[in-house]
Amino acid sequence: MKKLFVKTYGCQMNAYDSAKMADLLAPLGYAATDAPDGADMMILNTCHIREKAAEKVYSELGRLRRLKREKSDMLIAVAGCVAQAEGAEIVARAPVVDMVVGPQSYHRLPEMIARAARRQGHALETDFPALEKFDALPAPGGGGVSRFLTVQEGCDKFCTFCVVPYTRGSELSRAPEAVLREARQLVDTGARELVLLGQNVNAYDGGGWSLAKLCDALAEIEGLERIRYTTSHPRDMADDLVAAHGGNPKLMPYLHLPVQSGSDAVLEAMNRQHKADDYRRLVDRIRAARPDIAMTSDFIVGFPGESDADFEATLRLVRDIGYATAFSFKYSKRPGTPASTMRKQVAEEVKTARLEALQKLLAAQQHGFDDGQIGKVLPVLFEKPGQQPGQVMGRTPYLQPVHVLGDAGLIGAVATVRIEKRTANSLHGVLA
Repeated sequence: MKKLFVKTYGCQMNAYDSAKMADLLAPLGYAATDAPDGADMMILNTCHIREKAAEKVYSELGRLRRLKREKSDMLIAVAGCVAQAEGAEIVARAPVVDMVVGPQSYHRLPEMIARAARRQGHALETDFPALEKFDALPAPGGGGVSRFLTVQEGCDKFCTFCVVPYTRGSELSRAPEAVLREARQLVDTGARELVLLGQNVNAYDGGGWSLAKLCDALAEIEGLERIRYTTSHPRDMADDLVAAHGGNPKLMPYLHLPVQSGSDAVLEAMNRQHKADDYRRLVDRIRAARPDIAMTSDFIVGFPGESDADFEATLRLVRDIGYATAFSFKYSKRPGTPASTMRKQVAEEVKTARLEALQKLLAAQQHGFDDGQIGKVLPVLFEKPGQQPGQVMGRTPYLQPVHVLGDAGLIGAVATVRIEKRTANSLHGVLA
């Protein structure tokens, strides 16, 4: 049996793709390993979102060069969005690399491995046949209680800070029958929660099926307890999806809806194509449909041209909405994006100060939301053993981790838990 080591950078979509590549290579005799030493094949599944992402890949390849000297027949592949964006340069700069494969071409890995084994030069695949990729990837094997399921790829929004339209291509949705088939296979192999993935997942359009209709069909699968989806765009939050949050009991009351900024001027410069008050009204509609829904978001601070007043508008929006949790980042240039060449780039020390202020506010909101669960009895889906002997860990409908004393037989089941306290990163309770 040959050893396969996959190092995954970035988003949940990359984690899903890494698992699919491992499944794809298993029939070729590759078994996953947790360490690069002694591996017969190594895949760097890269992300192009952060600044200098490519340079980090080259740095990692420099370290791998030593391993390849020790094991000359080891295969090295670079996959993901850096591979898509800079495939030819990777081939030119890093002779140690045998294969460069873009996000839509993973199903061609067996053929690429055969070419590399015959020493026919570097294998480079960076086309955009996403549906072909979906159709060719293997059925899921066994796995955890909560599993990812890609239903959509690509993005047509062209936010000025983002590389996704250039590395993942235009929006493309899987056929609903293919999604449902894979969902049933996942449930048959132990999944009790499915997290639907897409760069713009709520733009899903599978032959006239909306994401709401897909979620309703998924809810009919026996044994599936919970449905989530990420990541969404405010412009694609259709009326039927808002209504689904109130009418589909398996669709969890937890919505990640990135806004990026609370300033209309910044939102326009980002090409988000909505205003801050549009977002506020949308959240009001969602909460009217599902009053207990927990909102999360993404924020970028220090976008080119962002003033003190613009940043204060972001803080005001955060106070108005009230988030259960959120992700926040300093703006960083993505090569090839319009924002990277904009004037009025914000000084690094200003970005740092603004990020600290925003994260302090978001942390206070998260702690307040978590504290609000104390004393409540909540359904918890148990996923794995806890950190302490005799503990099991699960998650509330709001994705909060919960530790309780309980038998491992609870894993995969939903049980009611009375929440008793909050610690830094999780809740603790007792079976009710």
